[in-house]
Amino acid sequence: MVNAWELDHVGAADELRKYYSVKIIGPHKDEQFWFENLPMQAQMFGFAPISAFYPDIWLNHDDVVSVGNLSFSVKHCPGHTPGHIVFYQPDNKSVIVGDVIFKGSVGRTDFPKGNSQQLIESIKSQVLTLDDDTQILAGHGPDTSVGFEKRTNPFVSGQFG
Repeated sequence: MVNAWELDHVGAADELRKYYSVKIIGPHKDEQFWFENLPMQAQMFGFAPISAFYPDIWLNHDDVVSVGNLSFSVKHCPGHTPGHIVFYQPDNKSVIVGDVIFKGSVGRTDFPKGNSQQLIESIKSQVLTLDDDTQILAGHGPDTSVGFEKRTNPFVSGQFG
């Protein structure tokens, strides 16, 4: 049985891989240091011990990942973390962004190797260049759209500095 806890977004991934005999695909190789430090992170946050593990396949910018009948274009969006990626699904006009951008906000950059300038550049070049009606599906909080964030997000709209 898979543990109920999750160390942010990946804590139970290795157990799921073993339980369901599936591969872990992604993220970008620049995230390797996070995987190496999983045991320390679990201990710091009081979780049960966890061993370091790694994806079976690292993803790169412009890779395509297929899930069922859907194909997702991978976009490397460093800044929140150095190897952060987002998944763009053009047929449904949606982008799964994790913690890159939120409705009215952007991801935090105080993690090791985080970079606020790089995050804003990634958002502007990889997310806000999509059609305005593209839905942004964030890792936390309500969904939004590219057009709404271009017009109103104080971190990327340009209207507050």
